[in-house]
Parts: sequence; structure tokens; C-alpha cells
Amino acid sequence: MFKNHIKIALRNLKSNRLFSAINIIGLSIGLAIVILLFLHISHERSFDTMFSKKDRIHRVLVETDGDFGFDIWATAPPVTATALKEEVTNIETAARVFKHDFGGTTSVRVNDENFTEDLFYWVDKELLSMFDVELVEKNGTNPLERPNTVLLSQTAAALYFKGENPMGKTIKIDNSKELEVTGIYKDFPKNSSIDAKVLASSNGYWFYDRKTWSNASFETYVLLKDKVTLEATKKQMGIMLDANVEKEEQWYQFSLQPLNEIHLYSATYGNSYVSRIGDINEVLNLSYLAVLILLIACMNYMNLTTAQSQKRSKEVGMSKTLGASSQSLVARFYIETGLITAISIVLGFVLAVLVLPGFNNITNQELEIGVLFNSSFLMIIIGIWLVTTLVSGLYPSLYLSRFMPKEILSPSLKQGKGNTLVRKGLVVLQFAASAALIVGVLVIYQQSQFIQNKNLGFKPDNVVAISVKGLRGAENKNALVTEFNSLVDVSSVAFAQGYPGIDVSGRVLRKTVTQKQSLNIQTNVADAAVLDVLRLKLLAGTTLPKNKNEKDTLVEVVLNKKAVQYLGFSPEEAIGKEVYIGVPNTIVGVVDDFNYESLHQPIGAYAFHNNTDEGKSYMLVRFKTGNLSNTMEQLKGAFTKVLPTLDFSYSFLDQQLEKLYEREKRAGQISIIFCLLAIFVAAMGLFGLTAFMAEQRRKEIGIRKVLGASIVTITRLLTIDFTKLVLISIALAFPLAYILMNNWLEGFAYHIDIPWWIFVLAGFVAIGIALFTVSFQAIKAALANPVKSLRTE
Repeated sequence: MFKNHIKIALRNLKSNRLFSAINIIGLSIGLAIVILLFLHISHERSFDTMFSKKDRIHRVLVETDGDFGFDIWATAPPVTATALKEEVTNIETAARVFKHDFGGTTSVRVNDENFTEDLFYWVDKELLSMFDVELVEKNGTNPLERPNTVLLSQTAAALYFKGENPMGKTIKIDNSKELEVTGIYKDFPKNSSIDAKVLASSNGYWFYDRKTWSNASFETYVLLKDKVTLEATKKQMGIMLDANVEKEEQWYQFSLQPLNEIHLYSATYGNSYVSRIGDINEVLNLSYLAVLILLIACMNYMNLTTAQSQKRSKEVGMSKTLGASSQSLVARFYIETGLITAISIVLGFVLAVLVLPGFNNITNQELEIGVLFNSSFLMIIIGIWLVTTLVSGLYPSLYLSRFMPKEILSPSLKQGKGNTLVRKGLVVLQFAASAALIVGVLVIYQQSQFIQNKNLGFKPDNVVAISVKGLRGAENKNALVTEFNSLVDVSSVAFAQGYPGIDVSGRVLRKTVTQKQSLNIQTNVADAAVLDVLRLKLLAGTTLPKNKNEKDTLVEVVLNKKAVQYLGFSPEEAIGKEVYIGVPNTIVGVVDDFNYESLHQPIGAYAFHNNTDEGKSYMLVRFKTGNLSNTMEQLKGAFTKVLPTLDFSYSFLDQQLEKLYEREKRAGQISIIFCLLAIFVAAMGLFGLTAFMAEQRRKEIGIRKVLGASIVTITRLLTIDFTKLVLISIALAFPLAYILMNNWLEGFAYHIDIPWWIFVLAGFVAIGIALFTVSFQAIKAALANPVKSLRTE
């Protein structure tokens, strides 16, 4: 019986080539998209699953209140790990992770060669066992036991030592501290939240024995004991905090984040050193998109199959007359559907393999083709095939198998209204989804253009930030400034702690030292020229004083307008006033507000100051447009001349700002491409349906042509019904699209208001796609020779 059903299915595929091709192509494209999206989603959800103690590892979070507002930070005070091990009985051990220079880069010198390392971490020795760090070589039981020791990843070891054995040798960081290599470890997997290239011992580092409960700059991981609850542990942590910090001094509370949530649920957390941050909302949105595309492809199949019901009904009638049961016919139609989806899934799988490299470029990932061939993923593919077969074949098989032989074989048989209503309903659903996707594509594009073109309040173009972390001595600083200023392509230079787009120091602003109320403020120690380099608009006063004496304890500050408004001053009134940002500061200037963070965040208070107790990690250089490569070569030459023991590491401010939107850019590109493909799949279904309707009405068209109907009249006859359905689809889609895209835009502090013309344009595009698709077949039918369609009459 099964073999017979297969033969019938193959015969039907052959006899209905056009509809079979449309079904297979539509399903293949839909399934290829689903496979790629599922691969991407699986990768995002696979983070940190490789660690044997993953279920017991948690990251300590700091939930701030009072002075620092109500935020969640991924870092904790330095004493937290020690106190947790000693005072919280539910915790087996704890380990701190501190990215060098509060998240900056590290200058590394090895064998008279300079390198820049972005992933240099100071860690407690407990981290090695907690995260199953696999040591290829090591000295001693725990190679991070002693001070001034370091472990290199295999990648870092090969880069620094060029094939030499690095064990026992030293590396020099930031032109000052030497560390002995005591071990080499396997690189962390690509789906690990911890991605360190270098692990240095915290023993002996400046924060190692620091007992402060402030300065929350250290990611802290804990390993819970077996069979303890999270709530009980949090309660113990609260008791620990009360025992060590007075209630009136507690500006935060502790909480715990499971390891398996770090990657996808940390996008809004502050101070995180994790560079591989995902977003659960992106994963959910792409999951919905995958399901929607698969449903559109399945609706195509149902639509085209039920459209042919009158043709297939005679086959059903003959089969039932010869004794076939309804169950047997359901099985036959499901086998036919399964055969089509099987062919489609093979083609979709091949298509996914072919486009995977391009998909990796879009998502900035390294998903491997081999993953598509492992047993677990193949089982998932089989699951998708079963679900697709079930959904696609459900209505056609039940609808066709219920026909009664007497009704089917009657000459007066007409296609049932139920079938027509279902088919029209499927067309409406398909194009409602397509119209909503068109709106989504236009909104995503407009928001991305808004981000690119928004006036940020400063000029990030033509500014390069050069790392100078290893720079020592005023003489070298002055020499570097002199060398850079002598270059014809350089407009201005300034030393600074940081720049817009990266974190600087977080403090609180008070009008008086005794004031309880305060405002969060970002502080950036910088030179006088920083306002000129960034092209900030000075509203009142002057920039920071030039040539400040290193021994001068007076701190001057330039505030932005947001900070001055909080203080209750106008820009002019603020000049000369004293405020408190940790220490007394004298306001010497006020600049206009500028976006120093991503547009997801509203503009907050910001300060440039000249406290000599803090270091400046970057040299900001504004250069003239022209030959960029030549300018960078000149800068490198000047830098190397003054600082031959440091690596010339730099980043452009405009590119750094673009990195703030990498996640949105990636999700937007994926959504736009796959939305367009989903619209194409829907259009294919409409094309096939129109072709079938034109074939079904070919005799009617022939008679009308003989009686004098024009091509325009016949084309309008075939297109008007579909146009009505598309208009209904648009009416249903636009309110839903508005709600969904408005919710998406609320994730940005600065965003567009969805303009009315987007819906008009989306409507015209949807109608245009439908008319183009339908008219192609309609005109073809209208141009056909009526003699051919009427010769049997």
C-alpha cells in the first residue's frame, strides 16, 4: 500500500509540474531560512553549556539604588569574593575577574616586540577549576598561585613567542610590570562567555587584598554547593552585607545570575567585561520570524492543493468507489505531502549549506557547516520535516478525503464555498504577514538611518584614539604631543581617560558635600584640548586650564548642560561654582549635551576634569581628511619614535560608535533579508494560485474573447478578486505592525516616530507585488488563443 501511495504521489508531481515546482521552491526557501535561523538561535542558546559545573556557577550582580539610581551592574566590590567564601555557607568558592585597566586594552612586550591585547584579565586562582580551564602545560599544581604569574592561551602563546616554548619566560605589560609564564591553556570555546586570551594572577595585584565595599569593578563568580537553593543563598548574602556595611551606607544589594543566562540576559547590565553579549529579544524575534516564514510556505502548499480540489476530487471519488477508506486517502495525501516536504527539506538543506558563509558574514559569527551534519541537528531537521508535513498536509488531506463518491462524480459538482473561503483566508493571512513584514523592513531601515545621521553633539569623524597606557613621564608626554602637532595632517591632540563610546568612571554629583540627593555622572580626566578634538559646543566659560601642575590639588571641571540643569544653574551662573564629585570641583566651563553612550540610553550628566590622581589611557587626535593610510603611517612613525617599547594600537571614534549598534545592525540585516525572502515565498504562492485560477477559467476567458472582451477587461476580471484580498490583508496587518514596531523602537531612548508614509509605501509595495504577480498570469491567459481553449466544446 505504501509503495502504491508513493507511485501515485510521484505521478501527481509529474502531472502538475508548475504547482509542484512552486510548492517545492517555496518550501525549500522557507526551510533553508528556518535551518539557518535555527542554527543561529541554537548557537546563541548554547553559550556556557560546556562547563561541567555550569548548573552551580552564578555571577554576582549589584542592584543599585539611592545615589546611583536603580541599575543592575555585572561587577561587584573587590572584597565581595573573599567575604562570600568566608561568610556564606551555601557558597563553595568564589573567583574575581578583572579586565585590565577597567576594560581597556593592554600593551604587551615580548622579546623586543610589541603587541596589543584586548582580552587580558586578572583572575583569582579558583577560576581555573570553576571553569574547567584545560592546561596544556603548567608549573605546579596551580600555576596562578604565586604573584606576577600569567597563563597564555594557545593562540596568545603562538602569537607572542612564534613557536618557541614560552614556559618560564616573561612578558612585560604596559611598559612596567613583568609576568612569568607558568602555563598554557586551550582557548575558551567560541560559545563561552569568558573569552580571555591571557589570565594573569590577581595575587599581588593592586586589588588583591583590598577590603573596600565600594568601587564595584570586579566580575565575581561563585560556585554554589550541591542541593542549595538560590533564594536561601541570596538571603545569606544579604546578611553578609548587613554585617559589613552600615544600612545608611548601603547603596546596593546583591543578587545572583545563573551562568546560562549571562549571554542572553545581560544586554542592559552595566559594567560587564563579557564581550560576547547576545540578546534574548533578538533570539525571540528571530524565532517568531522563522515560524512565520515556515507558516507562509505551508500556507502556500495548502492553498495550491485545495485550489486543485475539483481536479483531485474525481480521483478521490474513483478511489472511494473502488473501496478506499477515508483513512487510506488521508494516508495517501499525507505521503504525497511528506514526499514534497522531504524533497524541499533536502533542497533547503543544500541551500542552507551554500549560503552559510554569507550568513556568517551578516551575523559576524563563525557557524560551521559541520554542525549541520551532526546527529542532534539532523534529528532537529527530521522534526522540522515532520512538523512541516503535518501542518502543510492537515487541511488538504482532511478536506479531500471527506468527499462522497455520489457528489464527486455528479456532473453538477461545483467547488464548495468552504474550500473557497479557506483559500481566500489563507491568501489574506499570507499577505497580512507580508504587509506587516514590509512595514517592519521600512521601520528598521529608517531607524538605522536615523542612528547614522543623528547629530550626536560632537564630531566623531576624523578622530583616532591611540592607546598610551604604557606612557610614563611628563617628558615623553610632551615629546609625543610635539611630534604629533608637527604633522601637517594633525589638527589637534589631547590626552584623555576615555572617549564617547567607551565607559569612563562612574561617580555621583552633589551640589554640596552634605547633600543626600545626588545624580549619576560619568567623569573623564582629560587635557584642555579635548573640547577642540571632539568639537564640543562650549556654552559658557572656558575649557580646562592648560599645563596644569602635577602637584596641584585643585580640580577644575567642565560639565555638560544636563549636569548643570540638575544643579539648578544656567550655564553662565555655573561658572566658578564649587560642586562635589567625590572631591570638590570648580566649574570652569559648560558644554552642550552630547551622546556619549548609545542611543539606547538617554543623555546623562558628564564631566571632563583634571584631577592629577587619575591616569589618561588614550591620546585623541583629530586629523584632516585626505590620504588616511599616509596619515596613520605618519602617526605610527611619530609614536614609535617617542615610545619604541609600546605597540601602536588605535581605533577610530566613528567606528567605535558603530560597534554600539552591532547587535541591532546584525538583527536588522537578518530580518530585512529574510523578510524579503518571506515576501517572495508569499508572492510565489499567489503566482501559483493565479496560474491555477487562469487555467480553471480558460474556457470562460476564451468565450469572453470570442464575444469581444479586451485584454484589459480579462486582466481586470482575474486581478480584482485578489486585489480585494490584499486590501483586506493590509487593513489587518498595519495595526499589528504598528504595535510591534513601536514596541521595538521603545528599546531606543532616541528613535523615529513611525511616519504615516511608511504605511502608504508599504501598502503600495504590497499591492504592487500582488498586482505584478497576478497580472503576469492574467495577461498570459488573456493573450492565449481562444481556439485552443474552445476546440473541445
